[in-house]
Amino acid sequence: MIQEFFDAMTTHDLTRFRRLCGQFRWLAIFMVCSVGALLALMHIVAPAILTARGDTRIDPGIWLEKAVWATPTLFYLFAVWSIGSALGQLAKGRLIQPVLGRALRHVGIALGLGGLLSVFGITNISRLIGGEQGSFAYFDVAGMTLGMIGGALFLLGRVVDQADRIQSELDGMI
Repeated sequence: MIQEFFDAMTTHDLTRFRRLCGQFRWLAIFMVCSVGALLALMHIVAPAILTARGDTRIDPGIWLEKAVWATPTLFYLFAVWSIGSALGQLAKGRLIQPVLGRALRHVGIALGLGGLLSVFGITNISRLIGGEQGSFAYFDVAGMTLGMIGGALFLLGRVVDQADRIQSELDGMI
């Protein structure tokens, strides 16, 4: 069904769509690289340099806790990377249904895990390493929302995969 829509597109529309997919792919790459570099600089490079210089202002416990609080961002960046990868494949002319199903599953898993970690993991991991005390769940509405959206996207990806398999079977019968 989705592929039939793209088959009906004119050559100009398809070329424009692929060009936009390629541009969004590069935007995703830029976002992942720039945010990833900033995270690495803040949580790995700068503390390591300060520690190597003998700066006593760096408390390893606080540094570790801040690094733990940043971990959901890694899952969110993987979701953006997965979107960029899918758009890059579409820009190269791959069929949309297999690409879409895989992308939805990867983005769904990444957002779901990031949201779960944000809501339930961070506070408990912080408590284990001796950080802050508090409840067993951090009621981060954004994290909860991303977790739910991730679960829904994962399920939609499975539906798209199933539709693709059924379409292949029907095409084989004709």
